[in-house]
Amino acid sequence: MARISPLEFIRQVRQEVSKVTWPTRKETIITTILVFLMVFICATFFLVIDRALAWGISLILGMGA
Repeated sequence: MARISPLEFIRQVRQEVSKVTWPTRKETIITTILVFLMVFICATFFLVIDRALAWGISLILGMGA
């Protein structure tokens, strides 16, 4: 692989960054809200599953109420 100068590297990086299609503010906000919503749903799901398994195991081992 050929070595390039730091200035050439910076020029190429700027050229590539100019090709990027950046999301709009609205798209960013909607995506962020959806991510937080999915995290909340997954956390709730795993909490319920964890509690159910803990209850089941304690019942099987005779330590349940």
